[in-house]
Amino acid sequence: MMNLLTEAASSAGAGGGMMLMVVYIAIIGGAMYFFAIRPQKKEQKRLTALLSSMEVGDTVVTTSGFYGVIIDITDEDCIVEFGSNKNCRIPMRKTAIAEVEKANAGIE
Repeated sequence: MMNLLTEAASSAGAGGGMMLMVVYIAIIGGAMYFFAIRPQKKEQKRLTALLSSMEVGDTVVTTSGFYGVIIDITDEDCIVEFGSNKNCRIPMRKTAIAEVEKANAGIE
């Protein structure tokens, strides 16, 4: 009889422990969403908007840290002119651009 009571008590405790573990997993999943996934999606939207707003003449910084001026744009690529030497023109993917400064931003 005593064994039945201890087994019943332990099985009830296991059910509560299982429920607590499900709550912990939900909390960890929610924290992962707010600390990792959501900011990444937000940054990806910002970068997509930045790349779609690029125009010829804009000053850019590449992901490798080079400064240049856009001289031609296609759907996925652009040609960037680096330095004061007008012969240094390099075609590159739009995704290799980290920052864009508009050409007419200083003129008002």
